[in-house]
Amino acid sequence: MGRIVGSFGVKGWLKVKPFSAAPDALSNHDRWAVHAGGEWREVDLEDFEVHSKGPVAKLVGCDVREAADSLKGADVAIPREALTQAEQGSLYQVDLLGLEVVEEDGSLLGRIDGFFEAGDTSVMVVAGEGGRERLIPFVDDFVKSVDRDAGRVTVDWKADYDA
Repeated sequence: MGRIVGSFGVKGWLKVKPFSAAPDALSNHDRWAVHAGGEWREVDLEDFEVHSKGPVAKLVGCDVREAADSLKGADVAIPREALTQAEQGSLYQVDLLGLEVVEEDGSLLGRIDGFFEAGDTSVMVVAGEGGRERLIPFVDDFVKSVDRDAGRVTVDWKADYDA
């Protein structure tokens, strides 16, 4: 759902980059899962504000700048059951995990194993046969359709893109 990108002030506030169009999307959830130091832990949200330079959050127990600095780069997630149904034309990345990824000609490239953010673009991690991994930007130029009922994402991704 987002990433902690740094500290804000000296009282433990965090700068947050949400992975949604709404800058306040994370403010609707009182409890966050934070991935830091190689493990996930749940923390309570104490306060949240949207400033001119983006959203900032205060987590319970994070009271000094050094604590906030230690969370820089940490991923923020929300339990799936806490999310509402995605709006028309929108998707939650978690709902795409495990779907087949096929070329427009129907050839199987693999299954979605995860996502990561590269600037303003989400990138699909597609796990194929023999441990082959493809990184496909989740943009209209490459992702042609998503059919969750069929469990399939169709892409325009040529074999020579991986060379």
